[in-house]
Amino acid sequence: MISTSNSGSFSKFENIGLPISEKVHSLPEERQREIYSYLSQLSDHEKKAYNIAFQHLGTSFDILRSNGFCEWKKMSEKQ
Repeated sequence: MISTSNSGSFSKFENIGLPISEKVHSLPEERQREIYSYLSQLSDHEKKAYNIAFQHLGTSFDILRSNGFCEWKKMSEKQ
């Protein structure tokens, strides 16, 4: 299921304009903030790729296991 709003305590995902799976909203707020930070810094090209992956993979798409998020997380931990 696609959501652009959040019923939980962290509700900034609607500002990004990207589809967000319902399971992201069930994650702890700290994890949601990491995902938000990652998605916020994507280029237009990366946003297109995210949308394609999200649409094609459907419910099996997991942002936390995506190559882009994993690489971003690794780089942000080094800083």
